[in-house]
Amino acid sequence: MTPPQLSPPEAAAWSGLLRTHAALVRDVDGELRAAHGLPLAWYDVLCELAEAPGRRMRMGELAARVGLTRAGLTGLVDRLEARGLVERRPCDGDARGTYAVATAEGMRQLEVAHTTHRDAIRRRYTGRLTRAQVEQLGGVWRRLLAR
Repeated sequence: MTPPQLSPPEAAAWSGLLRTHAALVRDVDGELRAAHGLPLAWYDVLCELAEAPGRRMRMGELAARVGLTRAGLTGLVDRLEARGLVERRPCDGDARGTYAVATAEGMRQLEVAHTTHRDAIRRRYTGRLTRAQVEQLGGVWRRLLAR
């Protein structure tokens, strides 16, 4: 028995989401790399740390926030550490736990890259939509992410 297929509108919505996401990530990543030598994944990690108390977060929580496996985040943090943007520190009261902590240089790099990121998002995404469409999309994403 063949499983039920998506309707044409469902298929278009799904494939459109995937293609749009891939194109936006590729383009914004390219702009951040060209302007700052800072891949989008690094930017995302630094943003999460910048918003965390003490600019630090447990590695497991950070991995979940940026959509990486623990192993994937470990490699990324290795590269951020090598550039002096992040450092690891032991968790207080948990000998097995480790924090990723944004350094002053990491925060400086993030601040410099904010304008490039904002402008790329507006040029390639929100600036191509009306304000009402942006608000509607924000509502759609919140609804889909609600548990």
